[in-house]
Amino acid sequence: MNPDPDPCPALWLASGSPRRRELLEQAGFVIAGRAHPSGPVDESLLPGEMADSAVVRLARAKLDAALAAPLRAAGAVLLAADTLVVGPDGRPMGKPVDAADAEAMLASLSGQWHRVITAIAVGDGQYHRDAVVDSRLRFARLSAETIRAYVATGDPMDKAGGYGLQGRAGSFVEAVDGDCSAVIGLPLAATCRLLATFDLRPAWMGRGDMDRGDTE
Repeated sequence: MNPDPDPCPALWLASGSPRRRELLEQAGFVIAGRAHPSGPVDESLLPGEMADSAVVRLARAKLDAALAAPLRAAGAVLLAADTLVVGPDGRPMGKPVDAADAEAMLASLSGQWHRVITAIAVGDGQYHRDAVVDSRLRFARLSAETIRAYVATGDPMDKAGGYGLQGRAGSFVEAVDGDCSAVIGLPLAATCRLLATFDLRPAWMGRGDMDRGDTE
């Protein structure tokens, strides 16, 4: 049997997030492995930087750091992403530095609408493509007791805004305007369109069924 003359490139995830890997695998993508960055990426925001531009810059920085490291397969395609939560006051919210910070974040989100912005960056060392998805969420009103109990679980500490929709905090969300998968950490529809431009598709999808779409 002749080998496939046009095989799909290998997909490597330039992210340590188990949630992003789970989302990609649920969609049917085969992930070759995790691409470790060549060095740490500073996720600090620049003075006066807007969340919409910061999230793209950080996703691209993570991609570049992973591309700079030795790749494990020729022609590999790498995917990186970054998510920022923007509070009701319009200020970006990163990951809490401690329990008190997490409690303050959740208190500010209680009973309010806020934004979750996720950027995806995909590249193979020669080309790269970016996409941004902006969603809005409304939290239920949270008592101080509920916030303290949630923070005590440790769940908020590695998550932007101090919560994760796919975990215990899913019960806090009253409404979502936008892409739920983007709020979890990886907007699947936008990601599929980006990966299609690199000839990558879910394993269950035939090559002829792939819709490259318009990612601009």
